[in-house]
Amino acid sequence: MPDLPLAAAALFGLFGLLVGSFLNVVVHRLPKMLELRWAAECAELQAETDRLAPTQAEPFNLLRPRSRCVHCGHLIRWFENIPVLSFLALRGRCRQCAAPIGLRYPALELLCAALFAWCGWRWGLSWEALAWSGFSAAVLALAWIDWDTTLLPDDITLPLLWAGLCAAALGLTDTTLPAALWGAVAAYLSLWLVYWAFKLLTGKEGMGYGDFKLFAALGAWLGWQALIPVILMASVIGAVVGIGIKLLGRLRTGGYVPFGPFLALAGLCAMIFGPTAILATIGL
Repeated sequence: MPDLPLAAAALFGLFGLLVGSFLNVVVHRLPKMLELRWAAECAELQAETDRLAPTQAEPFNLLRPRSRCVHCGHLIRWFENIPVLSFLALRGRCRQCAAPIGLRYPALELLCAALFAWCGWRWGLSWEALAWSGFSAAVLALAWIDWDTTLLPDDITLPLLWAGLCAAALGLTDTTLPAALWGAVAAYLSLWLVYWAFKLLTGKEGMGYGDFKLFAALGAWLGWQALIPVILMASVIGAVVGIGIKLLGRLRTGGYVPFGPFLALAGLCAMIFGPTAILATIGL
């Protein structure tokens, strides 16, 4: 048992609130940063960099410019950006224009704090707790981004994959390095094969390459033994949610439901409860 689990949980939970606030920035800005990068690359191929140069005058990344209200452009002050507390103090509205602030922002902060607190309670004040907290933050960000944009950026999936292999090599997870390596390989190849089989049979793409990389990252952290429980849980939940969205007439253009959020949810459940519990939950 970890030493002082409640104190560790409280400390990690507080840290998780701060990280969750930063994740809101990542979720909002990283897809836009990717779009700007792709536009610049296309412009270079078309020899139109002069036309795009003015749009790049102001840096746009995870640190600059400072956060603003998406409705009126009000520059958010430090006391308006305290996780959860500022949302409550402002009653969920912009201080300048009174436009509503989405509940998703404090929800992400609280969810990140809860996962960090669980890691602190489970592993105490340790490198293991820090490693799994980082895993949780990355998976949360990927789930949110994929749900919003159907993108799973390499900027997060690939570092998450390598971090899982490094964590296994350093003994920061219960997964051995061979199990992590073959977990990543088997996860990627399994979805890659499903992708091509579906495309050859239907002529359509059933998922994106980002799903392969996210599943490979989960395999690196959880080991090959967790792959079947994770993919089964993700498929079951994804099917239920997809059917529900279709019945409600809320399907997005193209009728596409991103698979990444369900992979992420299953991966977090495997971290918390273990693969065996997942199989028991879905009746296998």
